[in-house]
Amino acid sequence: MLVVLAGPTAVGKTDTAISLAQYFNCEIISADSRQFYKELKIGSAPPDKKQLEAVKHHFVGFKTVTEYYNVSRFEQDVITLLPILFEKNKVVIMTGGSGLYIDAVCNGIDDMPDFDPELRQQLTERMETEGIESLRLELKNLDPDSYNNVDLKNTNRVFRALEMCLLTGKPYSQFLQKTKRIRDFNIVRIALNIDRAQLHERINKRVDLMMEKGLENEARELYEFRSCNALKTVGYKELFEYFEGIHTHEIATELIKRNTRRYARRQISWFNRNNDYKWFEPAQISEIIDHIENVK
Repeated sequence: MLVVLAGPTAVGKTDTAISLAQYFNCEIISADSRQFYKELKIGSAPPDKKQLEAVKHHFVGFKTVTEYYNVSRFEQDVITLLPILFEKNKVVIMTGGSGLYIDAVCNGIDDMPDFDPELRQQLTERMETEGIESLRLELKNLDPDSYNNVDLKNTNRVFRALEMCLLTGKPYSQFLQKTKRIRDFNIVRIALNIDRAQLHERINKRVDLMMEKGLENEARELYEFRSCNALKTVGYKELFEYFEGIHTHEIATELIKRNTRRYARRQISWFNRNNDYKWFEPAQISEIIDHIENVK
C-alpha cells in the first residue's frame, strides 16, 4: 500500500510522515520537487539530519541544480523503487506538496493533472517579455509534430503544447491519445491542512527562520545558476531580484512570504480537486493511522 501524505508547504508534512513511517516501520519517498536538489539546503526546507536519521528518505538531495529532471523521470524512478520497498514492508509513505509529481506516480503520466502553477507562471512571464514567437521556436525544437499541426496563431494552443512538453519531458503529441495506468498496489490519499491564519503564520515564521539560517548566502552562492529551472522558485527568485537591485532586502523577504502563502493556496486548491483525499490536521496522528488501517 502506498500512503500519500500531501498538503501545503509548512503545514507539517515531514513530521507527520516520520511519525507514520515509524509506526508502520517503513520508508519515505519525497514528492517535493524542490527537495530533489542537494544545493537547496535551506530554501527547500528539506528534512534535517535528525529527521533523515530517524527514517530513511528517498529522493531528497539526490540531484544538482544543473541536472535536468522532470516528472516523467520521477514517475519511472518511483515505480522502479516501490517493488523493492514493498518487499521490506507492505506500507510505503510518499509525502510532498508537488501535486503533479504525486499524480504521476498514482495515475501515470498519461493521466496527469492539467498544469503546474509555477511553470505556468514562468511561461506567462516569458510570453510577456519575449513574445509568443519565443515559445513557438522552443515548441518546434521539443515537439516538431505538434509544431506542424497546431494553429501557431492560437496563443493558447501553442502555450499548452509547450507547457506539456516542459512538464513531462515528452512531446505533447504523445498525449493526444491517453491511456489509464493501472497500478498493482493500493493507494491511500491523505491531505493535511490547518486554519488559514495559522498556516500563514507558520509560513511567515519559516521564512524568517530560513533567513536567519543563511538563505541569502545560499542564494548568492547559487546566483550564477539562476537560469536553471530548479532555481526559478519562491525563495530564490526574489533574492536574485534583490541582488540585481530590483528590490530592497526587506521587500524581498516580504515577497518570499507573500509568494509562499500564494503557493500554499494553490497547493490546497490542487489537492481539493481530487475527492480521493481524506483531510486531517497534522496533530491527528491516531486518526490518520486508524484511517490507513481501516483501508487495509
